[in-house]
Amino acid sequence: MSRGSDMTPAASSLYNLAPVLELMCLGLLLALGPLAWVWWRNRSRGAHARLQALCVLTLFLTFDLVLFGAFTRLTDSGLGCPDWPGCYGSSSPIGAQAQISEAQAAMPTGPVTHGKAWVEMIHRYLATAVGVLIIAITVLTWLAARRVRREGRSWPGGSLSPWWPTAALVWVCIQGAFGALTVTMKLFPAIVTLHLLGGTFLLALLCIPASALSLQAAGRTLVSVARRLRWLLWLALVLLVAQVSLGGWVSTNYAVLACTTFPTCQGSWWPAMDFGQALQLWRPLGLLADGSHISFEALTAIHYLHRLAAYGVIAVLAGLWAELHHAPALAAQRRLLGGFLILQVLTGLSNVVLDWPLVAAVLHTGGAAALVTIVVWCLAVTRADANPQRA
Repeated sequence: MSRGSDMTPAASSLYNLAPVLELMCLGLLLALGPLAWVWWRNRSRGAHARLQALCVLTLFLTFDLVLFGAFTRLTDSGLGCPDWPGCYGSSSPIGAQAQISEAQAAMPTGPVTHGKAWVEMIHRYLATAVGVLIIAITVLTWLAARRVRREGRSWPGGSLSPWWPTAALVWVCIQGAFGALTVTMKLFPAIVTLHLLGGTFLLALLCIPASALSLQAAGRTLVSVARRLRWLLWLALVLLVAQVSLGGWVSTNYAVLACTTFPTCQGSWWPAMDFGQALQLWRPLGLLADGSHISFEALTAIHYLHRLAAYGVIAVLAGLWAELHHAPALAAQRRLLGGFLILQVLTGLSNVVLDWPLVAAVLHTGGAAALVTIVVWCLAVTRADANPQRA
């Protein structure tokens, strides 16, 4: 795929801030829908219930955004609008029809087409709306904390601290910057991988206050669990983040089809691989740091490293699933963990043996994000206890 200057007019800037105000207004309009829905559904309940519902809904919509981001990447729509934050300086592809048509006529299967431009801009619209929702959560949480202090009560500490949504707000701004760099640096693999990781980290940040508020709304306290379970949860989280990084590296380097058989790769248990090139992180897509093309052996190494690591992650998550049996209060999390673990195995195999089907690839990204969220959820609602009750 060509990614040169032919995608945009020579005079165009990669950063064109002209449509920023329109995009912000559009994001606000999109966010008003979820905000109005939360208020209406909880109009007879207190402010705390509305905040809890908003946190949970925003977490769900952020997960949807991660899925749509995967769809954007996997349909090669990441450069559908080759400038940022708009599309050829317009707030939508409608205002950029002439430029898109010109680029599509020059390269009918290239990165800029009308369909890809709409996919890319819808992703940006959704991201802006999620940002507005996170701003709303942050403001409402600080107002609630102020109200609690004014009434002479103590604001619940830990995961209910207003600093958690504040951290999420800061992070969503950073995530937006990575989104801009994804476009302006022409799908630089390291940047795109960090953008994927950033979305997963945002889910984790939102999961913490959502879990704590839901726990408080249900009138429950933190679940006492054995220390070994807490350690296993932390181990699972670390390994999942590492595996998401490796999976992102496979996807952003288009290395999925380097191995099309399972359990062997290219008919061998240890195919020809070049780990030196594979682990060269700061380089353009398809190239090495010296400008030469990346080898097929390097793509094979990228793929196989992710596969090998998956065996260990699956074993740890299966062990975690078994250990959660001793924490009946986490039965819902245990069921979800088992279900998404099976989904990950099936979609991972489908990507290899079914020639990377789009649905399986998107679900594979979503499953990884869900597993991280579930583990963070377990950590947010538990505390270590030397003698936990197993009621």
